[in-house]
Amino acid sequence: MTGEQAHDPRGAQPATHWEAVWSEKGQGSVSWYEETPTTSTELVLSGGLPRSVVDVGAGSSFLPEALLDAGVEHVTLLDLSMSALALTSLRLEERAGAVTTIVGDVLTHDFDEQYDVWHDRAVFHFLVEPGQRAAYLAQARRAVRPGGLLVVGTFAADGPEECSGLPVSRYDADTLATELGDGFTPVTSRRAEHHTPWDAVQPFTWVVLRRS
Repeated sequence: MTGEQAHDPRGAQPATHWEAVWSEKGQGSVSWYEETPTTSTELVLSGGLPRSVVDVGAGSSFLPEALLDAGVEHVTLLDLSMSALALTSLRLEERAGAVTTIVGDVLTHDFDEQYDVWHDRAVFHFLVEPGQRAAYLAQARRAVRPGGLLVVGTFAADGPEECSGLPVSRYDADTLATELGDGFTPVTSRRAEHHTPWDAVQPFTWVVLRRS
């Protein structure tokens, strides 16, 4: 696991906000918890089997296991919360060697390699300022190899207006693809519904774009 000084890309709150969320709620009680990341897995694999995937804002997602089971060679997880990433490392046990965990900020992390797929489930919608979104896209262009995929899921236009006390920007597929279009070409989109642990329904917009 590696670490760096980070400010919070998800609004104005510090990274300590997300440490507190994980400490207070735990893995199974956060609103974004899903035991089987079906949509994420399908879209990450939609262009064929990638060798390398980076999951930004990974939290303690079960996506690493799903991707390793599918044959992905290496998965990199980036998140502001050390506690969330530690949960994943403990859960993976002997498979942890195929996963790199990085405590850091997606907007400022120094990506020193390129990946076949960049996956983001519910980070981009926290970027409510244009400068944040521009910084995010610059990072994605740097980290995704030519021909690689950018897979991003946000709250849909009719989704929640905030998450964990922070405001979000909501998107339909066309608007999201336009926001991410500098250096990327749209491939496909999807609407999906996430059911929280207390069975509230959160509609998501997903887009897949290919690096030019």
